[in-house]
Amino acid sequence: MARDTHRVMPHPDGGWQIRRDGDSRASHRTDTQTEGIDIARGISRNQGTELQIHRPNGQIRESDSHGNDPYPPKG
Repeated sequence: MARDTHRVMPHPDGGWQIRRDGDSRASHRTDTQTEGIDIARGISRNQGTELQIHRPNGQIRESDSHGNDPYPPKG
């Protein structure tokens, strides 16, 4: 099952963007990744979504779930 995900990723024009999967535009744009992470973490907790933080090269560096995790986890 696909998860609803918010991402902190580099913005093509510089800085960082917070974008939800499926949205065509970023909901927020920040100068620093730290600022973007702080905003995105609050949004993700509020909406119960997965949060993925990307490196400047686009690779996922960290993932955090604020959604409906199965307990106990499978596997």
